[in-house]
Amino acid sequence: MTVYFIGAGPGAADLITVRGARTLAACQVCLYAGSLVPTELLAECPPDARLIDTARLDLDRITAELVRAHEEGHDVARLHSGDTSVFSAVAEQMRRLDAAGVPYEVVPGVPAFAAAAAALKRELTVPTVGQTVILTRVAQRATPMPEGEDLATLGRSGALLVLHLATGYADRVVAELEPHYGADCPAAVVAFASRPGEVVLRGTLADIAGQVREAGLRRTAVILVGRTLGAGEFRDSHLYSPDRDRDHVC
Repeated sequence: MTVYFIGAGPGAADLITVRGARTLAACQVCLYAGSLVPTELLAECPPDARLIDTARLDLDRITAELVRAHEEGHDVARLHSGDTSVFSAVAEQMRRLDAAGVPYEVVPGVPAFAAAAAALKRELTVPTVGQTVILTRVAQRATPMPEGEDLATLGRSGALLVLHLATGYADRVVAELEPHYGADCPAAVVAFASRPGEVVLRGTLADIAGQVREAGLRRTAVILVGRTLGAGEFRDSHLYSPDRDRDHVC
């Protein structure tokens, strides 16, 4: 049978994709990240499905559950928050399943940065202002960053930065980015995006760390830094320009 890695979306239960919901409804076993995935989504599972909260399970135990379900002839839903393509720890699970000879598929979900942009009512790529988005995090003792991916290096690009797992290090983020972006650069923090308790902070590098401390935010949030967050005067895109030749699509 098959293991399906499913992106559950950023928080709101109705932001799972149609494919994700249909796949979830067809699986007799569901492993879910209980601390991050909305419990309302479990209602999509079959009434007799085996539900396993992985919040307190290590990789060995998670793999054992996936392999067990496969051997019992069950399709398995492995439900992750956000999208599986970034900061999901899916790669190490896939590697284990490859070694065990267990087939799997991936169903993408709505990523946290997309939900944050929606909450801010901002397009992250704006013509003539910024066309690059970098998704990253900060170095921590448990997981250091690869060489050349530190904030100071990435900050030299001037691109819109979206930092995951970094809210507890807001002061360090500001200190490393301010020399490259300037204290007046727009910055924002979105916590619990799309959920009832959503928190949106808007400011600049000069004051965003203080706002984070005052709000008491520590996790389940993303930090965004870049000029496109405050863009007001910019050229319209070529996509809808009246000067565009619409008889030739390229």
